[in-house]
Amino acid sequence: MKYAWIERHSRQWPVSVACEALGVSPSGYHNRKARDVDPDRPRRRISNDALLVHIKAVHAESKGEYGWPRVWKRLLAQGIRVSKDRVQRLMKLHGIKARTKRRFKATTDSRHNLPVAPNLLQRDFSPTKPDQVWTTDITYLWTDEGWLYLTVILDLFSRQVVGWSLKPHMRTELVSDALRMAWFRRRPETGLIVHSDRGSQYCSAEFQDLLKSYGMQSSMSRRANCWDNAPTESLWGSLKQARIHGKRFATRREAMDEVIDWLSFYNHSRLHSTLNYVSPMQFEQDWHAAQRKEAA
Repeated sequence: MKYAWIERHSRQWPVSVACEALGVSPSGYHNRKARDVDPDRPRRRISNDALLVHIKAVHAESKGEYGWPRVWKRLLAQGIRVSKDRVQRLMKLHGIKARTKRRFKATTDSRHNLPVAPNLLQRDFSPTKPDQVWTTDITYLWTDEGWLYLTVILDLFSRQVVGWSLKPHMRTELVSDALRMAWFRRRPETGLIVHSDRGSQYCSAEFQDLLKSYGMQSSMSRRANCWDNAPTESLWGSLKQARIHGKRFATRREAMDEVIDWLSFYNHSRLHSTLNYVSPMQFEQDWHAAQRKEAA
């Protein structure tokens, strides 16, 4: 897009000035222009200085979330052919690395006498199509105004966040609203499994009745076993590593904006290692395209 803008305005502005304003190199612009004219022209090996600029741009785009594997995959997607060893070496040399993960305590309160659903999932995290299994969990964020609680509904097939809710409390309304959002967005077929922990919100009559009204099945992890809901736990780690750790939020609104921005980035752009380094939405789009091709 930047190169196209420079091309359109090359008569108004010197190329060097336009490139500097947009943060791209003049050599990169001219190489791109030459490839457009002659796509068979062999590409020259990118210099370390130029490659470092691209690495820093990808790292900044992810707001420090990407380590070298995702940076490398993103560079390949951008058409920059470079070895993973070279990317790893340059990032290590210049101290560019992903934010480190931290451990966070659970928010589950399973000390109640409400009915508990069986574990239908049994750690089978590989459904064969979208909207067969959703997982859900609650986490929390501290702000100067007090706690903010977040729940998501995660589609296990594409790892896409299909529903979410943010509130200053942990009442059942928090998880019910996320489920309603997911249902309105996806309208899944009857029989979908919704897997959660044994928290009182999920065991409540209100939430269980909502599941039944949508034709969904409730599944719950074993007591105090976070591995039974590992994909959602992994999502929390990625969110807090990328956007929460080390930040201070003056208001709940600030924290909400940060979370919503990351969820959009996660769904549309974040390269997911489980999905062969494409984003959740791209993975699902590719699957639907393959299904249409197979049916044709």
